[in-house]
Amino acid sequence: MGCYFRHLRKLPEFMKLLANENFPQTSAIYLQNAGFDITSIGTDHPGITDEQVMEIAIKEERTILTFDSDYGELIFKYEYQPSAGVIFIRTLPSTPEEAGRLIEQIINSDEFEFRKTLTVIDTNGIRQRRY
Repeated sequence: MGCYFRHLRKLPEFMKLLANENFPQTSAIYLQNAGFDITSIGTDHPGITDEQVMEIAIKEERTILTFDSDYGELIFKYEYQPSAGVIFIRTLPSTPEEAGRLIEQIINSDEFEFRKTLTVIDTNGIRQRRY
């Protein structure tokens, strides 16, 4: 059974998030306040490598939220493949909370599957590639 949060939204049972160090802390707090299970690298493990972030995501089955383009290479070239997926945001947010609001919107839309998928968000829309 999934968890219910404000506005009676049901989140996918697997949807645990891992905010990379470059993901705004304000957005991570926004998502936490919205009821998401989110851990922040900048708070809990500052300065670790991308590979170590991947290892945490794999171990804890968390979806990585990042502004770092290196994650595509880690997935497809070096075969780090977190089962919960990676969401790569290629646009710069205009406010500290914008990234959090965007993530909340796409997760709650039920249009996308994130497991074993690299999701890229940019000004042209949202693309996904399974791995």
